[in-house]
Amino acid sequence: QVQLVESGGGLVQPGGSLRLSCSVSGTIFSIYAMAWYRQAPGKQRDFVARIVSGNRTTYADSLKGRFTISRDNAQNMVYLQMNSLKPEDTAVYYCYATIQETADSGSYRPYWGQGTQLTVSS
Repeated sequence: QVQLVESGGGLVQPGGSLRLSCSVSGTIFSIYAMAWYRQAPGKQRDFVARIVSGNRTTYADSLKGRFTISRDNAQNMVYLQMNSLKPEDTAVYYCYATIQETADSGSYRPYWGQGTQLTVSS
């Protein structure tokens, strides 16, 4: 069983910074992609950033320069550093990973965390 658990959300003033963390645990042979998505109230879940093996990163165009994704492969962690936060960044942030559970699994499966709330408000 694989679990993704996000942490680090909270209330931040506009212009502030915050770092989200996601811990991946359970039966894990290999993790290919780790990513962050977010969902604002009444809106669809949107892509934020992704990091794949080799530390290649991809960002939503509107977030480039303010958000930085990183991962710690030894600890099975992924992070999202968010700077210059705006009220429109308010959302539930979800961790996502594609994981091969065993060497015999043959393929990577998608997993989601439960989400962590970020509120940007004065």
